[in-house]
Amino acid sequence: MIKVLVVDDHPMVRSGLAALLSAYDDLELIGEAANGAEAVRLCEKLNPDVVLMDLVMPEMDGAAATRAIRAKNPNIQVLALTSFKEEDLVQSALRAGAIGYLLKNVTADELARAIRAARAGRGTLAPEAAQVLIEATTHPPFPGNDLTEREREVLALMVQGLSNQDIAKRLYVSQSTVKFHVSSILSKLGVSNRTEAVALATRYRLV
Repeated sequence: MIKVLVVDDHPMVRSGLAALLSAYDDLELIGEAANGAEAVRLCEKLNPDVVLMDLVMPEMDGAAATRAIRAKNPNIQVLALTSFKEEDLVQSALRAGAIGYLLKNVTADELARAIRAARAGRGTLAPEAAQVLIEATTHPPFPGNDLTEREREVLALMVQGLSNQDIAKRLYVSQSTVKFHVSSILSKLGVSNRTEAVALATRYRLV
């Protein structure tokens, strides 16, 4: 028997997965969790073979839970099962140690096969997730494409040479808020200081 733990913040989804698993003689549902933190605790207590992990949940998201579970017990395989196919979610789940990434439109037999493959140490990727990874590899993201509207406003004022204090006055926010935005901008642009950020913004016409 393959022991399976289901993690999802929607009771109806957990109920549906429980019914699905009961249709297969070699799959056994041993527990359910409504968030990542609860999943980590149940894994220590129940020691499942495979965890079906939702990614977008309260308290602790699926990627963080996957990382915590795999760090404590690398023998537990985590299979991401989500409604989302965005690149950052796919990447974060796989980097955290998930052995596979499936969408919730998967058929019962496809999910059962993926669980069996995970137990055997073989990964399974939804075609949509594979396509996202291929596109990310062949078309690297343009610098600054993930900046928020507010971060672009702050960056534009940085390009004008304004200090954090001046930016705070211009945007009617606190200096600590500006400092937070500047730090986020530097991180997203992959630069270490304001001068580099301004140079990159000018070069790629980000503002």
